[in-house]
Amino acid sequence: MGASLSRAQDPVKVDPKHYSVVFENDAVRVLHIHYAVGEKSVMHSHPDSVAVFLEDQKAKMTHPDGKSEEMSGKKGEAVFTPAGAHLPENIGSGPIDLILVEVKKPAAK
Repeated sequence: MGASLSRAQDPVKVDPKHYSVVFENDAVRVLHIHYAVGEKSVMHSHPDSVAVFLEDQKAKMTHPDGKSEEMSGKKGEAVFTPAGAHLPENIGSGPIDLILVEVKKPAAK
C-alpha cells in the first residue's frame, strides 16, 4: 500500500475541477461539489460535514484501504458524514451535485 493514500489532502487543492469554496469562516467551510456522469476524483479527506444533495445521485467511494462502497442521495436530503478520506466516482445516470458544510474544530484558547 502506498503511504500517500494514508495522507489524504484538501479536495479544493487537489481537485479544483469538482470542488469550490462558496463560503468560509472560523466555524465552517461550505463547498459546492459537482461531478458529471462517470467522473471521479483523487483521494482526499473532509472533516465532519453535512451534505445537502441538490440532485438524486449515486457514487462509489473508495477508501484508503482499497475497499469501496456505493452511496446514494436524494434531492433535498441532508446527511451527516463523519470525517474521513475517500475517492469518489459518479456511477449514477445524472450529475453529482451537492453542498457540503465542513465543520471546523474550535480553535484552542
